[in-house]
Amino acid sequence: MKAVSLAVAVLLCLQLAQAYRLVQNYEGNNFFSGFDFWNQGDPTHGYVQYVDENTAQQRGYIAVDSNGTVLIRSDDKSVASGSGRGSVRISSKAVFNQNTLFIFDYNHQPFGCGTWPAVWLCGPNWPNGGEIDIVEGVNNNQKNQMTLHTGDGCSMSGVPRSQTGSPGQTNCNVYATGNSGCGVVDASTQSYGQGFNNIRGGVYAVDWTSSYIRIWFWPRNNIPKDISSGNPNPGGWGTPSADFPLGGNCPPSHFSNMQIIVDNTFCGDWAGAVFQSQGCGNNCQSFVQNNPGQFHESFWSINSFKVYQ
Repeated sequence: MKAVSLAVAVLLCLQLAQAYRLVQNYEGNNFFSGFDFWNQGDPTHGYVQYVDENTAQQRGYIAVDSNGTVLIRSDDKSVASGSGRGSVRISSKAVFNQNTLFIFDYNHQPFGCGTWPAVWLCGPNWPNGGEIDIVEGVNNNQKNQMTLHTGDGCSMSGVPRSQTGSPGQTNCNVYATGNSGCGVVDASTQSYGQGFNNIRGGVYAVDWTSSYIRIWFWPRNNIPKDISSGNPNPGGWGTPSADFPLGGNCPPSHFSNMQIIVDNTFCGDWAGAVFQSQGCGNNCQSFVQNNPGQFHESFWSINSFKVYQ
């Protein structure tokens, strides 16, 4: 009996040692206090005017509703000026390193021709600190794309991966791929855009360790109970949407001191480049500039961003 009791005690201690602890909770009226507002030019060459926090408040680009839901909008009322359509880009004041678990719970994302929204992690001295794109797409895409961007020496080629998404380019080095990175497209049409918004969104989770970066997506009606209860356990989540093994193929040192970034730009290097081929028209900038009514869907509705370690 003593041996059994000792074994149980050891198991309980191991479980407690492995439990995740909530270290950052971005939600409700305290959400924006954890972020800085970017009001410089767009590094991806979008037709956008990012504004500071005071301007965003004055123009109604940011708000927290009576239910505690965070809203981040782009301008949907004005013909844009020469510099671009008004929008918001925010970066977390806190920085994070490996052995961190991120839970992003939101209801709605920007969508439609000309848009390029993203939720991502980015380190300093890009691309040396790495980039992890968690939610990203352009125009009328129906499936989310998850991508790593790094400097030289990171590849997903020839390493075993277990994921439900479809891999594309395997070289993550931005200099070798024209900054396309190594992406995985989610299998679900509910993972992005109109399909995501139609189901009131869902949850994305990112588990970042020294051995891998894994990303999961669940629609609103299928969120794991351990996430909803605040006791996340990635070991019980099954196969991720995207699996990026780290090691000799891609040393974990490629990713460090990463900030959470949320933005919505327009046109630019990706959305602009495929605007015509995706059936959106002939000129992305002209469309975005002169059709404010097309951007009523250009908003984020966020329940919470939670970070565990």
